[in-house]
Amino acid sequence: AAATLAPVTVTGTYNTTTDGTGSYTSPAVTIGKTAQALKDIPQSITVLTRQRMDDQDMTSLPDAVNNTAGMVGVQGVGAGVAINSRGFPVDLLQYDGVSLLRNSYSLGNWEQDSLVFYDRVEILRGAAGLLQGAGSPGGAINLVRKRGGAEPSVVVTGKVGSWDHYGLTLDAGGPLNESGTLRGRVVLDEDRSHSYIDYVWDRTRNLYAALDYDITENTTVGLGVSNRYSKSRPMFVGYPRFEGGGSIDLPRSTFTGSTWNRATNDQTIFNADVTHRFNSSWRFRLAGVAMDEDNTTVHQRVTGPVQRDGSGLDYGNFGVDFTSRQRGMDMSVAGDFNAWGMAQEVVIGANYSKLTTNDRFTRAWESGGNIFDLDHHRPWQDIDSIAAASGYDSRSAYDIRQKGIYGTWRVKPTQSLALIGGGRVGWFDYRYSGGGDTTTSSTSGEFIPYAGVVYSLSDNWSVYGSYTTVFEPQTERTVSGSLLKPIEGNNYEVGLKGELADGRVNTLLALYRYDHKNRAVNDYDAGFACNGWYCSRAAGKVRSQGVEAEISGEVVRGLELYAGYAYNTTKFLEDPDNQGKVFSTWTPKHMLRLWANYKLPGTWNRLSVGAGVNTQTSTISSDREFKLAGFTIWNARVGYQATPELSFGLNVNNVFDKKYYVPSYNTLSSNNYYGEPRNVMLTVRYAPKL
Repeated sequence: AAATLAPVTVTGTYNTTTDGTGSYTSPAVTIGKTAQALKDIPQSITVLTRQRMDDQDMTSLPDAVNNTAGMVGVQGVGAGVAINSRGFPVDLLQYDGVSLLRNSYSLGNWEQDSLVFYDRVEILRGAAGLLQGAGSPGGAINLVRKRGGAEPSVVVTGKVGSWDHYGLTLDAGGPLNESGTLRGRVVLDEDRSHSYIDYVWDRTRNLYAALDYDITENTTVGLGVSNRYSKSRPMFVGYPRFEGGGSIDLPRSTFTGSTWNRATNDQTIFNADVTHRFNSSWRFRLAGVAMDEDNTTVHQRVTGPVQRDGSGLDYGNFGVDFTSRQRGMDMSVAGDFNAWGMAQEVVIGANYSKLTTNDRFTRAWESGGNIFDLDHHRPWQDIDSIAAASGYDSRSAYDIRQKGIYGTWRVKPTQSLALIGGGRVGWFDYRYSGGGDTTTSSTSGEFIPYAGVVYSLSDNWSVYGSYTTVFEPQTERTVSGSLLKPIEGNNYEVGLKGELADGRVNTLLALYRYDHKNRAVNDYDAGFACNGWYCSRAAGKVRSQGVEAEISGEVVRGLELYAGYAYNTTKFLEDPDNQGKVFSTWTPKHMLRLWANYKLPGTWNRLSVGAGVNTQTSTISSDREFKLAGFTIWNARVGYQATPELSFGLNVNNVFDKKYYVPSYNTLSSNNYYGEPRNVMLTVRYAPKL
């Protein structure tokens, strides 16, 4: 009977939960639908564990991205970032393995996801079309949510930091019945802060609840719901430059908006999944995600470029109201068996995603401003008054749907050699309506192959190679009026992986090349034959290639380390306007991300010290008019375990108060943002023994 059922335990599988392990690495990841050791996956993968997120005070997905080698969080026009990897966007995010189209349209989806709901963040760099379908070759990110454990736990966390930053979090979970077959988790989080930028403030509330129930010894159902609500007075599009490209070198506290700037973001996510274990070798999983998100803002922004005396500035009043609804589902069967004297593993599945939006956008411009005499008190505006003043009131809507069936087959001809083959057949439908026009695109039965090989040199080391393709439907049209054929690409990667110290340390060395072809370029031979402008040809080609190296985990007793280095070049190989130029302007050629935390031994064992550095070389502006200097940012931490239940941590970010610009859609006119000045955060955690 359910009342006496023992809590489910599955033998022969990895425990991928990182919460409570104290580790900076994980023995396995689930981004590929089954739990697999990192060294058995022939692609570059990073895991950000709960411990590392807590130690470095990472609270948002942009924090996670910008502390991972090979990843760039491109600052958006306001809050949030556009995520890039190896020079290309990461279009989709997985929520517990279910893909949703993010990073995809205008202002509506700049990434701001809170990390307080998640046990870990799994990041795969490189093409991931096998499991996700059509999209960019940047990679995949899997956000794995917290769940109730077998033991009860309560953690209360308080924060006090620079610029009137205060936060309070309650995280509680555990069994809800005597047998442990019903488990729950609740997270309540409130965060309030001002900013180093004058007038800017933010209030964010995060709520999360989850239930997992073992219906039988072999079947578990999980439910979860989260809500992130933020209200803020933000600054949009940063600062302009001088007309010649030089930095105006404004104080970092300079605010370019108005006192009536305001923005809200309301995101609700529903999760549901059921897992059935037929036996110790085979299992079935069905998971679904529903996300509803509303973004509204009314704000003042400024644009240039400006003259040396500060003149030439334009004020813009902007109003946006973006609403998106996303639905996703993934179903898979996975198992392992022996046949023909060889160990084999199979995954077969299908998935579906849908994005619909209802968007409103309006703006009005006023010239005659001066960057050295900004007006923060121009007449109050709302979205209707801006539309009435300008006569510009744009309504638009997206409807993007994708479905596919996929499969992988892993076979071991010998104890040391694993061969992996697979593929996906996908269908993609795109519809955009705006300005009285409608654009549609449809792709059916597109096949994406996948092949990989892993060879174990020893119990600890393996070498690997992999190949896959990418396709991205396009909406540009040829002179004949037909849609361009999809972008196609080939992704090649080889590398060396290590699993050391009984799994407490993972290492990676990867070399990769990706060629992106059939990109839309202007068809100058056809003249202005497409609505008074150039038509397109599918003739562009881009290449991204590089090296990544990484080590994570307890490298010596008491020392948890993450160190990652990435070298990347991107170039237009074929393009009439950009031949030979850098493709991804915001991707640095060299990048280092380093963080270490050491728990002192002996009589000093209550004390821990941490330090790290984020450094990268220069990038260029999106309009290719100026260079952004590279930067090196040092961070530090001191922790003290006062009692087994009570701990303190003090983080200092940008220790040497470096003044620098972050990668963004930097242009002469706008979108130039400073990185945060030196700041501190004191964290107090209380975790009573229950």
